[in-house]
Amino acid sequence: MDVVILSRIQFALTSAFHYIYPPLSIGLGLLLVLMEGTYLWTKNPLFQQMTKFWVRIFGLTFSLGVATGIVLEFEFGTNWAAYSRYVGDIFGSALAAEGIFAFFLESGFLAILLFGWNKVGPKMHFFSTLMVCLGSTFSAVWIIVANSWMHTPQGYHIVQHELGTRAEITDFWAMVFNPSAMDRLVHTILGCWQAGAWLVISVSAFYLLRKKFIPFAQASMKIALVLAFVASVAQALSGHSSAILVSQYQPAKLAAMEGHFNTEEPADLHLFGWVDEKNETVSGPAIKGALGWLVKGSADAKITGLDQFALEDRPPVNIVFQSFHLMVSIGLLLILLSSLGLFLWWRKILFTTRWLLWCFVFAVLGPQIANQAGWFTAEVGRQPWLVYGLLRTEQGASATVSSGEVLFSLILFTVIYILLFILFIFLLDHKIRRGPQDLIEKSDQRA
Repeated sequence: MDVVILSRIQFALTSAFHYIYPPLSIGLGLLLVLMEGTYLWTKNPLFQQMTKFWVRIFGLTFSLGVATGIVLEFEFGTNWAAYSRYVGDIFGSALAAEGIFAFFLESGFLAILLFGWNKVGPKMHFFSTLMVCLGSTFSAVWIIVANSWMHTPQGYHIVQHELGTRAEITDFWAMVFNPSAMDRLVHTILGCWQAGAWLVISVSAFYLLRKKFIPFAQASMKIALVLAFVASVAQALSGHSSAILVSQYQPAKLAAMEGHFNTEEPADLHLFGWVDEKNETVSGPAIKGALGWLVKGSADAKITGLDQFALEDRPPVNIVFQSFHLMVSIGLLLILLSSLGLFLWWRKILFTTRWLLWCFVFAVLGPQIANQAGWFTAEVGRQPWLVYGLLRTEQGASATVSSGEVLFSLILFTVIYILLFILFIFLLDHKIRRGPQDLIEKSDQRA
């Protein structure tokens, strides 16, 4: 198999597996701030128990996120050396900022968060929780800035050196605030909040169905459900803003997302379907003129189709179409579930509605699948470019790495990551089944 294809598969595998954990850490980080802040405000020991329990889950997701993320940075040098030389001045500065301003902040206060309950005062511990939350969020900021620059490059110029062309920063803040950075950052952070919130909701629903730790589960679910609703509704608005941005800067991606092979006026919005790339058709229902209305405010607006791009400049259409519609469908489902949960909470029957609690248990998969589908939409939709309009994917691969070497490392990483995932599920299941019982017992003894 071609070395570029193998390298892409390996990077997709490692990055997709890594991306299971940071969203959980970022979402749980915010929830820990809300829980511990509520404890300081009310002095109710239930919220302290809640915080201590979810800190354990946070520590597990954080450790797996660090372990799996390190691999990605090595792959830039091993598999994508030409890309690293081309964007090293830009990408390197963003990653350095992530290490200095985010990772050190998060990891520096993590020990106090995990082990400092009886060693520092309540306010200092809360400050540590807040810093860990901010550190995990800042980490996402710089990663998204670096990735967004690949989609909408700004603040650079191209120079020649002995190893070829190279992009160098001319305006650091133009690079940071490139056209897609803030929209993509908001969209990503909201997805992280949903991942953390639905994990808490899922575990709380499991406890309620098993009639265990009922006051703990009810209080946890209330806090997480509010965050899940706010994040899911805001995510829909953010997704709309992102689609408008894509239509302006990456029209080929938008055409692939909606399966538009021909430039149309008006342009239909496909609800779902299957793309026949050979015959350039899409089977499935569509709303006439809705796409132009959504992205340009007019049902009669012209939407650029893939016919305006050479075949070699088009992204793979069906995978982008399916991943985009999967992401949107799950997003709408999460809005429905969180809205229904709030309604039944208001009716005072949420915690006894078993069919919805079962839906909540499995809804933890929703944000994870949607986050993965969103990244596939963004990254596959950018193809055939590594840096949009500047550097093609095949131009960024390492020239001296053989397909056999990449295949061997791909198999090795696959085995290791499967084992890590099994370990994660085992430890997570152990912590969930054990629950906050020891925390409740200690609280009772002090009382």
